[in-house]
Order: sequence, then C-alpha cells, then structure tokens
Amino acid sequence: MTPVLLVLAGPAGSGKTTLCERMVTEVSGFERIVTTTTRAPRPGEVNGVHYHFFTPEEFDAKVAAGAFLEWAWVHKTGNRYGTLSSSVLDPLAAGRSLIINVDVQGVESFCKAAQASPLLAKHMGTVFINVPIPELRVRLTGRGESETEIAHRMETAANELKEIGKFDFVVESQNREADFAALLAIWHQVQARAEGAV
Repeated sequence: MTPVLLVLAGPAGSGKTTLCERMVTEVSGFERIVTTTTRAPRPGEVNGVHYHFFTPEEFDAKVAAGAFLEWAWVHKTGNRYGTLSSSVLDPLAAGRSLIINVDVQGVESFCKAAQASPLLAKHMGTVFINVPIPELRVRLTGRGESETEIAHRMETAANELKEIGKFDFVVESQNREADFAALLAIWHQVQARAEGAV
C-alpha cells in the first residue's frame, strides 16, 4: 500500500486531534508522528512514544544541525516543540503512513521542506479542518474554557482562516463521523496522487 503523510491544521475545537487518533486507531498502517518537546514528561508519558523529550541544550543542538522539519516556541508555556526530519522521512521511506496535527505555521514549514524533498512532495497532503466561526464559539464554550481564552482562540482562528487557500484539502467540519469520512476520502486521493506521480 502506498504510504501517505497527512498534515492536519485547524483552529482549537476543530477536532483535528480526535481525527488523528481515529486514523491511527482505525486505519491499519497509520502512525502518529512522534514530535519533540523541551517540556518535562507528564506522569505516564514515555519518551519516544508520546514525545521525544529533549533538554533545551539538546533541542538547540538539533536546531543548529538543521535536524527539524519545523519547530516553534509556545510562548504561553515557554517550551519548544518540533518535528524531526528523521521522525517523518524514515517511516515514510519504510512504507509507513503518517499523520500529524500542527499549527498553520508548521504546515508552511512542511510545505517548504517538501520543495527540497521529493519523498515528501510525492506523499504529503495538507488538510485544513474548517469550522464556521459561530460554531467554533459553541464548541469552545462547551469545553469549559474561560471567556478570555475563547476570545484569544477566536482571534487565532480568524488569522488561521486567512491561510486556508494554501492547503491541498479543506474539510468543512460538520460532526465527528462526517469529518472522519471526509478525511478517509482525502487519504485515498493523496494515495492515488502518490501512485500516479512519476
């Protein structure tokens, strides 16, 4: 089976994490990309399974070596998160399908990396999970977030929407089942495109 890399983005509350988890759980051959962080492991988290846990110094060394496809500061926590090239290219080259959810800037970094990597260019599809703004507010309110946090997330979502034209595919979010069906259809399209690529 031709492997694919699905890179998902969308506003908080769009369900992208749930979609990634379902692909890994319900579709044979799919794996979640293990990303890297400088934050400390939480109870029960295993290095190399949930994240690659690096010290700030180890992270700096990897950045200096150009080992990341993308990385960013999360200013609220003061930690850094990133995706190592080897965490993507090695499994993909071995024929394993991958899925990841990142922010819009992360997707841009993946697209830049694909310009220099025929493997990525051939097998990658970028997907934006779009939620109408009024519906997004309902979902975030339902998660019990504070009004300040909701306002911040709504502002971020409005900015993310401006980037929607840069994505290969858009899922117009309806509900969990419809969104998952849409993602499965996209997976087959990316796979067919990769098989047809010379």
